[in-house]
Amino acid sequence: MLKARERQATREFKQQYQQRAGVEGVFSQASLRFELRRTRYIGRAKTHLQHILIAVTINLTRLVSWLDGVPKIKTRQSRFAALAPTATS
Repeated sequence: MLKARERQATREFKQQYQQRAGVEGVFSQASLRFELRRTRYIGRAKTHLQHILIAVTINLTRLVSWLDGVPKIKTRQSRFAALAPTATS
């Protein structure tokens, strides 16, 4: 367990996790806002088309937000984590 925590502190791990966090954010946005987990169609081709259209919609939504200067939302902190003492206190 200590080795895993030491590995998480390395620069390589943080770079890899940053990529994963970006992908997880896209999946979260797709499933929460665009209902990616529910297909409206029967058949692989139509379902694939729906997924492509959702991907295009996500990209357009992000482009419009970027052009409008909307800042990215920071990851929320859980109530339990908020109770933990900080290094400055």
